[in-house]
Amino acid sequence: MLILFAPSLLVAECLTRGTGDMGIIIERAAGSLKVVDTSARRELFRVEGLGDLSHASAVYSRDARYAYIFGRDGGLTKVDILCGRIVKRIVQGGNSIGGAISQDGSLIAVSNYEPGGVKVFSSDDLSLVADIPATTVTDREGNKKGSKTVGLVDAPDQRFVVSLYDSGESWIIDMDTPANPSIQRFEKIGRLPYDALITPDGRYYIAGLFGQDGLSLLDLWHPEQGPRLILEDYGRGQQKLPVYKMPHLEGWAMAGGRAFLPAVGQHSVLVVDSTEWRELKQIPVHGQPVFVMARPDGRQIWVNFAFPHNDTIQVIDTETLDIVKTLKPGKGTLHMEFSPRGEEVWISVRDKDEVQIYDTRTLQQTHRLSVDKPSGIFFTSRAHQTGL
Repeated sequence: MLILFAPSLLVAECLTRGTGDMGIIIERAAGSLKVVDTSARRELFRVEGLGDLSHASAVYSRDARYAYIFGRDGGLTKVDILCGRIVKRIVQGGNSIGGAISQDGSLIAVSNYEPGGVKVFSSDDLSLVADIPATTVTDREGNKKGSKTVGLVDAPDQRFVVSLYDSGESWIIDMDTPANPSIQRFEKIGRLPYDALITPDGRYYIAGLFGQDGLSLLDLWHPEQGPRLILEDYGRGQQKLPVYKMPHLEGWAMAGGRAFLPAVGQHSVLVVDSTEWRELKQIPVHGQPVFVMARPDGRQIWVNFAFPHNDTIQVIDTETLDIVKTLKPGKGTLHMEFSPRGEEVWISVRDKDEVQIYDTRTLQQTHRLSVDKPSGIFFTSRAHQTGL
C-alpha cells in the first residue's frame, strides 16, 4: 500500500495537538526533514534548509515540541514540529557527529570532529553556555589538533559522557553549574573509541573500540573505579573483515538480562550477559551489523547491515536466539525506528526514496511512505528516554 503524502500545511498554520505520536524523518540528500503523524502515517510538514544531513541525528525537548538536529557540517538546528519551521540555526563547528540533551532539558551538547571538543548550548535560544576543548593530539603530518569526540550521551545527575577517539579517553562532564563544568577524565580506556552507548537505566557507559577487540565499560554509579575492558576476547583469532561502515552502538538492544551488540568487522551479533558483561554467544548474520535494535518489549531484535549487504533486515527471536525472518526492503536500508509500544517498525530505504512500515507481529509490510533519500527516523518518544 503506497501512501502519497498530502501537501504540507502552510508554515503559518501551527497545529494545536499533542506531540506524542509525531516524529521526523531526515531527507539526507536534500538537507530537509519531514514531520510525520505516526498514527495516521502521513506528512504534516516538510522543513528545508538544514544543511549537510549525511550523518544527522536528533533529540527532543521535554515537551516533545522541539527537535534539535545535529548536522555533519557542524549545524545545530532547533525545529518547531507543531509549526513546521526552523526556530533557530547555528553552525557551531566544522564537522560534528551528534549530540545530547541534558536530564532537565535545558542544555544541548554537541560533539565535534573539527575542531574537536564539546560545546554546550542553551536549549532555549542556542546561546553558547560552555566550550570544552578536547585533548590535543598530533596527527600523521605532525600537526597539533584537538581529538575527535564521539559517543556523546546524556546521563543522570545533569551529566554528559563522551569519548575521545584519538586520545583513547572517556570524560564525565558534570553540568550542575553550567558556567563552570566539572570534568572527570579517564585515560587509556582502549584504542580508538569510535562510538558509545549508555544503558537505559543510565548506569553503564560502554564505548566500542575500533583499534582493538573488546569494549570499555564505565560504571557511572562508581566512576571512582575507572573504566574496565569487557569482551576483550571477542573476534580474537577470527579472520578480520574490512569494515565498510562503523556500527552504531546507540541503537543497541537489551532484552531478558542480555545485551545484543554489533560486532565490528564481523558478520555476527554479540549476545552478552548484562550482569557480568561476558559473552554468551555470537549469532551469525547476513553481513556486518550497523544497528541492532530491540522491539520495546524485548521480544525481537531487528538488525540492518553495512554495504554491500544493506538491502537486508534480519529479525532475531530473543528467546531462541534464532533468525526468524529475513526481509529485503531494498538497497540503502539505513535506519529503523519502533513505534513507542512496538507494534510497528519504520524503516528508511534510501535507494527507493521511501520509508517502509512493518507490522512486528506478522513481520509483513503494511505501508510505504514516499520520502526523498530518507535516513534517520526519530519519534518523539525519545524525549523521555535516557541516551536517546
